[in-house]
Amino acid sequence: MLTTDDHRRDSAGLLYVYPVVSRRAGGVSIGINLNPNNACNWACLYCQVENLTRGGPPPIDLDRLERELASLLDDVLHGDFMVRNVPQESRRLMDVAFSGNGEPTSAAEFADAIARVGGVLERFGLKGGLPLRLITNGSLLHRPLVQSGIRRLGEYGGEVWFKVDRGLATEVEEINGVPGGAERVLKNLQLCADLAPTWVQTCWFALDGCAPSAESRLAYCDLLRKVSGKLRGVHLYGLARPSMQPAAPRLEALPAEELLALGRQIEKETGIRVSVSP
Repeated sequence: MLTTDDHRRDSAGLLYVYPVVSRRAGGVSIGINLNPNNACNWACLYCQVENLTRGGPPPIDLDRLERELASLLDDVLHGDFMVRNVPQESRRLMDVAFSGNGEPTSAAEFADAIARVGGVLERFGLKGGLPLRLITNGSLLHRPLVQSGIRRLGEYGGEVWFKVDRGLATEVEEINGVPGGAERVLKNLQLCADLAPTWVQTCWFALDGCAPSAESRLAYCDLLRKVSGKLRGVHLYGLARPSMQPAAPRLEALPAEELLALGRQIEKETGIRVSVSP
């Protein structure tokens, strides 16, 4: 049985397509993994990908991706997939999400993959009914092909979950493994929100026994306040699955009450609605 703790990308025996039970989506999410080589341009301390490496994906076989998605969708919608693999309380197909083992927009075929997946949803009568989502760190929005893909995602009725974990540059560098820069994040986030409906997704946790400081919380709120009118909301979540990175022993989940209090602070400081998943 699939659980919220098990997000293995090979659970269905496929290369690009995988099912998970998602606590944030609230049921079954069909994932699209454009990084089967476990390569990403970020290196987040909490990442659950084993053998994570820096880099981009290999060439994507779009025909195979399309076949795999159509086959799994057929089993989910018309077969006994849900009964065989999903706890009764989670037997709802909630979305198709570009996520996986690295940054999806780093694939040269990203825009074409959006079109292929959108076409499959249309053939199944799901266009505009089943959400199509992109889960991204947003770092490659300056690329025209990435913009084209996100624009197409929006045309299919989809939405983007854009990663912003912290507002302070020093924390971004430590947590995400990349140089921090609020202005660049804001520029990419604004551009993304102009192309498709956009949520911010944020992972909060204790590091080396310390919860995020008051300064950290205020810097985060200050950043989001500048784009509050463009965002659909914030998905604030904690550590549900263990990190597979060397920093794993340094990480600790925050109590649910602390995450809920942070969610209330974000709403008060920015006016943006917050969904909390401890």
